Amino acid sequence: MFPVHSSPTIPSRRSLSLRLIVTVFLVGLCPVAADIRLHGLFTDHMVLQQGRRVPVWGWADDGERVTVTFRDETRSTTARDGRWKVELGRLEAGGPDTLTVQGKNTIELADVLVGEVWICSGQSNMEWPISRSHEPQATLDAATHPRLRLFTVPKLKSDLPMDNVQSEWKLCVPENVAGFSAVAYYFGRDLQEALGVPVGLIHTSWGGSPAEVWMREEILMRDRAYQEQILDAYRNARLRHEAEVLKWEGEAEAAHTAGSDFNRPRPRAPWKPSELYNGMIAPLIPHAIRGAIWYQGESNAGRAHQYRRLFPDMIRNWRRDWDQGEFPFLFVQLAPWDKNRRRPIEEITAQPVESDWAELREAQLMTLDELRHTGMAVITDYGDKDDIHPPKKEPVGARLALAARAIAYGEDIVYSGPVFKRMRVRDGRAVLSFDHVGGGLVARNGDLKGFAIAGEDREFVLAEARIDGNQVIVSSPEVEKPVAVRYGWADYPVVNLYNEEGLPASPFRTDDFPMVTGPKD
Repeated sequence: MFPVHSSPTIPSRRSLSLRLIVTVFLVGLCPVAADIRLHGLFTDHMVLQQGRRVPVWGWADDGERVTVTFRDETRSTTARDGRWKVELGRLEAGGPDTLTVQGKNTIELADVLVGEVWICSGQSNMEWPISRSHEPQATLDAATHPRLRLFTVPKLKSDLPMDNVQSEWKLCVPENVAGFSAVAYYFGRDLQEALGVPVGLIHTSWGGSPAEVWMREEILMRDRAYQEQILDAYRNARLRHEAEVLKWEGEAEAAHTAGSDFNRPRPRAPWKPSELYNGMIAPLIPHAIRGAIWYQGESNAGRAHQYRRLFPDMIRNWRRDWDQGEFPFLFVQLAPWDKNRRRPIEEITAQPVESDWAELREAQLMTLDELRHTGMAVITDYGDKDDIHPPKKEPVGARLALAARAIAYGEDIVYSGPVFKRMRVRDGRAVLSFDHVGGGLVARNGDLKGFAIAGEDREFVLAEARIDGNQVIVSSPEVEKPVAVRYGWADYPVVNLYNEEGLPASPFRTDDFPMVTGPKD
């Protein structure tokens, strides 16, 4: 018979382990209260959209009461499934103010403004920072704008839609502007000055990205052409990439064993459709915005015909998912660039040629007719023959801001250069009419150039062109009966048709002759 001890004993190591296991188990059955959290878009210095209902959302314990206070408005809700969301009423521009969120804990966001919020997206020419643009120091010296705020979405590829973003709003001061998108900054700066209200820019772009990576997977899956031309093409590219990686790894290992240098870079993985939509657009929805600006297309030029459908479908995708109506979507037409770099201008302009970049510009132009509340900044005068990233971004942002003032804010201003409307043939000459002529058509720096004309043989030759009122007359002694005219139809168009407001005409063609760039439906 064992003795009974009335005094406490030191528990054994095994006893302690069992108690620890039981404690952890019981804690798991009794959830620990967690602090309420805000979505990553809600930080100090942010800008809320004026004039429409503004969602504010985040995470909390199920059943937790959450109260949001801004100015004289208070909204409360109860968290369900770990999430909560309220909507503030239509706010008036101004600030700064404090936004307060209360639950088991309290969050206060300071220096919150109300004004205009724009998404700024695309590939490398949108990503291109001020620090690498034309004469950056002059811009940075004047880059303090208290009512302009900047938010950069971190680069993230994802197989599934993300629901949060880890970043913060920053003040518009030189040290924050240097690495920010140049096109977005110039757009926001000009817009803020024109409107006189705060402006918030949400920059989300990735160099080299094609349009399909910025689209929701379901949009691509339910379209047979996209399944074949994009999704199946990606699967094949992925298999090729896996084989290339295996080969690369084998060669690297062999070189290492032999003690040799091996400097060949690892094969780059193909872009996966939807991966940037999931990682860099989905987390922003349903944040209240006014619209979007977009600079992309270079990576789709080899499939320019497909872009006629793909680009409008991407815009529809964003508009549908944001559920804020047909918000303005403004984009930049591809800049001039000569893929065969270092050629003299005389060689580039010697004769008409086929061009996938010209066809991509045409697809962008067609989007204006396809969708309402869209606008395009033409930059034929700000390309760089030898650089796919033309450094002069200030005029690009300025023309986007001009389009925003007209399309988003209803200003009665000329915001576009001439856009081809129709062609008639008269006395062996092609007579072209245009929209957006503004105060009249202008040929800058001499006679009109960049026009080509074709007869029934569909062989284009360089043409003579002159302005006649608000029309352009095009002809050639080599073409007796014109059937088609092209303007600026080249990778690097050398052109000079403007309106009196100083905005260049978009490249165009009057024909619909078959092109050879990429898949057709």
